[in-house]
Amino acid sequence: MVLPVGVPTRLLPSPTIGKTHYELLYLAHASRDVMATESPAPTMTVAGTHRGDARYAVSGFGNRLGWGARPALLLIDVCAAYWTPGSPLDVHAHAPSAAAPAVMRRLVAAARTSGVPVIWTAVEYAAELGMRDAGIFWHKSKSLNIWQVGDPRGLHAWLGDGLEPEAGETVVKKKYPSGFFGTTLATELQVRGVDTVVICGVSTSGCVRATTLDAMQYGFRPMVVGSACGDRSEEIHNGNLFDMNAKYADVVDEEEAIAHLAKGWPAEAN
Repeated sequence: MVLPVGVPTRLLPSPTIGKTHYELLYLAHASRDVMATESPAPTMTVAGTHRGDARYAVSGFGNRLGWGARPALLLIDVCAAYWTPGSPLDVHAHAPSAAAPAVMRRLVAAARTSGVPVIWTAVEYAAELGMRDAGIFWHKSKSLNIWQVGDPRGLHAWLGDGLEPEAGETVVKKKYPSGFFGTTLATELQVRGVDTVVICGVSTSGCVRATTLDAMQYGFRPMVVGSACGDRSEEIHNGNLFDMNAKYADVVDEEEAIAHLAKGWPAEAN
């Protein structure tokens, strides 16, 4: 068997018999990545860099979308389920995610002060349907009954202390990860003239990511505030921030997001 150049035999799985040339080429690249991991992994930055960043850039990923002139702040599923010890969705094991609500409160304060639209999403399932309105999603994720109307745990409640809708703020109810799927969110943004969506909330790998992808597909500029999002592990949180920044959104820091939110909309846009 002739191995492609660059495949160290000590790193090949055994046996290699039956592997195609393309599978072995993949292993060649993987083996170089394995050797590169002998030094500690770099710390994830707000833009979500990791060892593969250079390869992504060479391939044309990771360009900046930039800000439009008319942002809205979109808070994804900010409820007690993610910050209550003992909840199946608790993010306290990941310290940056545990701290995300403080960042979200500052974003909300900046948006409200300048008159930028603040929009919330919340999951809700009807009590009488026995989770049938969650479709096959329910078969995959049994924690969804947190959001069934009447669930006695109360984990569906808004997080509170500034992280709950005020009078006049739009709340979009959803049943699936994306805030856009099967909802009026796209229309809510379009009729207001929004061109940029500042996204925060939970979870980074689930509803934040799904909403970010759909925001881009609907033509809005997604600005994901990494420190205002949360997930249950460092790897999942950081990996998804990296991938969103590479393909679908700009992952921005709190300072940049607040500067744009505090500026509000140009006078001619109001």
